Order: sequence, then structure tokens, then C-alpha cells
Amino acid sequence: MCRGLSGLPTSCLERAKEFKTRLGILLHKPELGHKIGNWSHNTKQRYALEEVLGWKESFDHLMKSKNGMAAFQGFLKIEFSEENLEFWLACEEYKKTRSKTKLVSRANRIFEEYVQNEAPREVNLDHETRETTRNNLTVVTPACFEEAQAKTYTLMEKDSYPRFLKSAYYRDLVEQATSHRTGKPTHT
Repeated sequence: MCRGLSGLPTSCLERAKEFKTRLGILLHKPELGHKIGNWSHNTKQRYALEEVLGWKESFDHLMKSKNGMAAFQGFLKIEFSEENLEFWLACEEYKKTRSKTKLVSRANRIFEEYVQNEAPREVNLDHETRETTRNNLTVVTPACFEEAQAKTYTLMEKDSYPRFLKSAYYRDLVEQATSHRTGKPTHT
């Protein structure tokens, strides 16, 4: 029987995280045929320079921008950590649900997909938050995921967002927006 991640020694988990990071770095190597700038360029999405630079103001500002959120999601995919944003977005959609029947089925789907232990796209939550969320599902309301969603938002704000701003991915977006504004071609 599979014991899951909790059954692995800590050293194995650390090695897996290191492997994930290294794999992400390899994807950025131009000699391997994949460069972040090319990836964002291939999406054919162009952003205004003011908009791209505005994302530095705050994480809230980035998340309120449809384009900012799309760019951030692109970055998270490269880092193999898009589940946090996907969970947050799923919770936002969930809160808009008006049908009690749909609310229950969506709550269960979100919990099974993102929150429960060993979920396919499990988000990083502490045991207490995970249990609180599980208990919230006994009486389903639009607020069932509030605590878990807030913790995930804070994690993205404190961890992923600073990495995004320091990344070659973001620098390439700024460079592309700058060159688009001046009409100069970007070098890839």
C-alpha cells in the first residue's frame, strides 16, 4: 500500500524539491531551446510598459489586473507551482455560486482537488487549516474556504510574488513592453 509523501524520509522530500527547482532552471536555459522570453513571446501577449511596471506596486495590484494575473500564472507554471493560484481562483469562483446543490458539489471538488492530503494539486496548508476546512464542509457555505484561501494568498504574496519580480520571466516582460513601446525588436 502506498504511504504517500508523509511516509518518505525528509531527505527524499528535500531532494525532490531540489530536483523540481533544478528542472525549472533547466527550462530557462537558452541552449536547451526554451527561454522564458520566448515562452512569453510565443503567447503573443503584449503588455503596456506602465501596466507591467505597475505590478511591482503590490501583490494586490498584480492580482487585480487580469493581465498581471495571467503573467503571474505563466511564471508559476514555469516554477511548477500554479496550484496555489488555481486554488485561489477556484475559491473566487466558488464564492459566486448561488445554487445550494452546486455549492456542495463544487466545495467537495475543490477540497478533493486542492486541500485534502495527497490531493492531485495539493496546496501547501498547515494541518490545522486543512482540518478547519474539512470541518467547514459539514455545513457548506460560500465561506468554507476563506481561511485556506487567505493562507494561500499570503503564501503567494510572501513567497512566489517576490520571486516573480526578481525572475528573468518578469525582466523579459518588462523588456518586451519597453521594446514594443519604442518599436525596437527584443533579442531572444
